[in-house]
Amino acid sequence: MKAIRAVIVLLFGGLLIYFALDFPVWGDLKSPASTHVSPYYIENTLEDTSVPNIVTAVLADYRGYDTMFETIVIFTAGIVCIFLLRTFKTTVPESRMYRHIPTGITLRIEKGGKVPNESDHFERIDSVWIPYDLIIRTTCRMIIPFIQIFALYVIAHGHHSPGGGFQGGVILGASFVLFAIGFNLRSAIRQMSEKITAFMCALGVFIYAGTGILCMLFKSNFLDYSALAALLGTDPVTARSHGILIVEIGVGIAVMAVMLMLYYNLASAGKHKEGL
Repeated sequence: MKAIRAVIVLLFGGLLIYFALDFPVWGDLKSPASTHVSPYYIENTLEDTSVPNIVTAVLADYRGYDTMFETIVIFTAGIVCIFLLRTFKTTVPESRMYRHIPTGITLRIEKGGKVPNESDHFERIDSVWIPYDLIIRTTCRMIIPFIQIFALYVIAHGHHSPGGGFQGGVILGASFVLFAIGFNLRSAIRQMSEKITAFMCALGVFIYAGTGILCMLFKSNFLDYSALAALLGTDPVTARSHGILIVEIGVGIAVMAVMLMLYYNLASAGKHKEGL
């Protein structure tokens, strides 16, 4: 079996190297990209899309199909992570651990023992548990809102300045991961549950693809945002700028949700009950 795998890897690796020899030389000014594609983007992006950020215009407008399928790939990665790592087996542990919130004292209750009530200021903790730290939690409470505001700024201004849906989505997802690390996994899942993350992951892809379908309903091409001019109450060029913002929002939502899916499953080995 190992020999077959090695042959397959060598075969496809050789094909990739062989086809790579046909690529233009790095930095070749006479390559098709340098003589046709790039000059057009540089000279006409602002006039075509009213977007000063050429990179975002290329990704979300000129090359909108490719970016949509990149978003679908991210969505697929999140779903595959659930199928591979998520476990729904309910096993009764031999013992459970609880922490007395006012004093920080931890109790181990053996199987069949009396479980403390939440009204007595006890909370369930994991065997993999980070002790309560006032400095860490206070710092997280202070900086997480600013991280999330900055993430929204990166998404909203990605077509006018460096940024976009991928970058903003990662920053937004990182803020929830920081919350999970600073507090605990259960608290993070209570704030953003598995069902919500799965829904938002699909919602991000739906916003992107739905925008393209909406363009078709206005008798134009898929992802031709200029067709939305009448709906948005603006001219066709500005409509392309607004369309880019809409799909970037969808990308940001999908990226953020998939990041949380990956973290929840990797940090807890798919159990969603124990972990960092």
